[in-house]
Amino acid sequence: MNATAQRSQPLEHGAGPLAGRAELHPQKASAHVRFTQLGKVYEGRQGPVAALKGIDLDIQRGEVFGIIGRSGAGKSSLIRTINRLEQPSSGRVLIDQVDIAAFNEDKLVELRRRIGMIFQHFNLMSAKTVWQNVELPLKVAGVPKEQRQRKVAELLELVGLKDKHKAYPAQLSGGQKQRVGIARALVHDPAILLCDEATSALDPETTQSILGLLREINQRLGLTIILITHEMAVIREICDRVVVLEQGEIVEQGPVWQVFGDPQHEVSKTLLAPLQHVLPDDLHARLHAQPSDKSASVVLDLQFTGSTGNEPDLSALFNAFGGRVSLLHGGVERIQGRALGHLLLAISHSPLSIEELLIRARKQAQHAKVLGYVA
Repeated sequence: MNATAQRSQPLEHGAGPLAGRAELHPQKASAHVRFTQLGKVYEGRQGPVAALKGIDLDIQRGEVFGIIGRSGAGKSSLIRTINRLEQPSSGRVLIDQVDIAAFNEDKLVELRRRIGMIFQHFNLMSAKTVWQNVELPLKVAGVPKEQRQRKVAELLELVGLKDKHKAYPAQLSGGQKQRVGIARALVHDPAILLCDEATSALDPETTQSILGLLREINQRLGLTIILITHEMAVIREICDRVVVLEQGEIVEQGPVWQVFGDPQHEVSKTLLAPLQHVLPDDLHARLHAQPSDKSASVVLDLQFTGSTGNEPDLSALFNAFGGRVSLLHGGVERIQGRALGHLLLAISHSPLSIEELLIRARKQAQHAKVLGYVA
């Protein structure tokens, strides 16, 4: 779900390096975060290594934006330029149309208070309670005690840990630890929340609960959430748009339904492979390149990319083939209100030629091909 339309409460009340400037009003900013020809070069043992190359990218206010790629693709380098934990070697990073490259230390401190960050391994202080872990950034910032107590209580209520305020990290589950990390990241009312592999150390059930919490925070508080992950299932679950990085460059980007429904780059296809409906071994063993006899069924692979916005009309599809149609494998799922997926159909006793079957299939599905024949 794209929650951008629900943003009724942009967080303008906090002071920060970008506050008080008319040109930074949310209604006037063309993008919340903008990268322009961004490059990052590290000095390696064998010479310079380009981690980012010519990144041009806009992230809109209030969206949940995913950055994905294989190990070493440049994901962490990119996200860390937003709060200047990494200094770009070239290009610019603009937040609310302000280039943050010239910020001095004082402005950087203020900027980082307006950009929350949660991590894969939680980064909690083991000798402090849940309450103390969340309160610590406020104490460091000199926030009065009464305000600290009110804010910590509100945040623990938000993340569902009100009854765990006296517990220590060792007494918490992984999901609870990450909820503490999320509460701590929200103490300064940030406008942007960065998530660095925030669910990678969690089991699938806990991952779902954390993603649900992030979605709720995004919708209730109007935050722009930018997350990096190697898990395409996370992107599918929560993101509005996604960018795919490979060797420091953007190789594909777009709405999640579009990239998932019809990936164009080989890297995107490889990353999506674990989510695809893989041909089962028993069906693969039965599949032949040529018909073994006259009763063999032709197997068609139909792909629905979601590009038309329509639901697959299975009745019309089956009727179009003029024979006996069996569903062998596959499935259709909904992402951002669009139906996409693969169906493997076995067609027998049809009076139509293979070419005609494909023509009719492509009137219903966005892509169709012959996989082979089964007896």
